[in-house]
Amino acid sequence: MENQSRALPTAPVRLAGQNIVLREWDDTDIPALIEMYDDPEINRWTPVPSPFDEDAARAHLGKAGEARAEGRRVQLAITADGGQPQGEVLIWWDDLDGRDIELAYGVGPRFRRRGLASAAVTVATGYALQHCGARRVLLRIEVDNAPSAAVARSAGFAPTTDEPIAREAKGRRVLLRTWCHGNGEPAP
Repeated sequence: MENQSRALPTAPVRLAGQNIVLREWDDTDIPALIEMYDDPEINRWTPVPSPFDEDAARAHLGKAGEARAEGRRVQLAITADGGQPQGEVLIWWDDLDGRDIELAYGVGPRFRRRGLASAAVTVATGYALQHCGARRVLLRIEVDNAPSAAVARSAGFAPTTDEPIAREAKGRRVLLRTWCHGNGEPAP
């Protein structure tokens, strides 16, 4: 596998499709970010701190801004129309194979079961393949996370035969199954 360091574009990103708009975060989004991430399901499946308060939100946006400026990660708010954030999608070059992009996502409790996560993953996948030159787009989903697996399937991802990846999250060992979109060929 190749593990080369690649940078993502550092210019602002705004993506639209699937009846959603993915846009950059700003400081006015802190209340929505707190509402979204201070949730038991987000706490259960993500490395985001809990409780998620104003300090955690400011730290989250600060780290996102630093990673963005360095071309390491793009974090976009999931919105219906560019307004109120309803979730988040993250985009970064995979640590195990620098030709692949990995995505992660979360949707606030009030906005679940509306297809937002699937739409965001679909739009972000198109961006990764068409504008970043990713060979494949990957999701790494905790083995028992059935809702996230359903999102992956609805966005056109399929589980790979790769061995689950063990990671440490919040003091516990988690096993992540790799899901893939793309045929392994570079984007045209």
